Amino acid sequence: MHQRITSEIFQVAGGELTSPEDAAAYLIRFKDHAALVDAGCGYAMDRMLENIESCGVSPEQVEILFLTHCHFDHTGGAKAFRDRTGCRIIVHQADAVYLEAADNEVTAASWYGSVITGFKADRLIRGDRETVELGGKFIEAVHTPGHSPGSAVYLTESDGLTVLFGQDVHGPLDRRLLSDHGEYVKSLHRMIDMEADILCEGHFGVFKGKDRVKRFIRRFL
Repeated sequence: MHQRITSEIFQVAGGELTSPEDAAAYLIRFKDHAALVDAGCGYAMDRMLENIESCGVSPEQVEILFLTHCHFDHTGGAKAFRDRTGCRIIVHQADAVYLEAADNEVTAASWYGSVITGFKADRLIRGDRETVELGGKFIEAVHTPGHSPGSAVYLTESDGLTVLFGQDVHGPLDRRLLSDHGEYVKSLHRMIDMEADILCEGHFGVFKGKDRVKRFIRRFL
């Protein structure tokens, strides 16, 4: 079971697709190469793997797991997913430290009555922007702090459209998560300026059309 967004992008986790606690996870398939954006809590890993297969992709084809930030509903399943698929995990360095330290407060695992299994990422995003190649196409990582210190969004092109994976555009902001309101506002403006045709959000669904995307982001300014 999955939701088709473009001919190359699918939602494979979140809500009724896997477990209610999961943030959305999105599969990118460029030719015979695939990547996943976020991995949910890990409570329904088998269902997520089945959903990936329903898109015509074997789990072993997933080469990269892009993490948008360190929070448990996006990363609790990351280590188990890497163990099952052999993928590489990419995350911004400012959030990687809390994943490696298994910090249950900053990762919000404690909010879910759970604990996070610590792990080390395979590649760190160190600057404001970095580009990753997948199947002859490119995915751009952009640092968008505020919700967490190392929050990042990912941009790519599919079917002639600019697709933005902006998982927690809506926040929330909380001192326990080391949120920063000033940085959050700057990041929202940065996302608006990206002129995305499609926004894949972590909890509010998929928004299509430049105007709809901008209206959604502006709600949180």
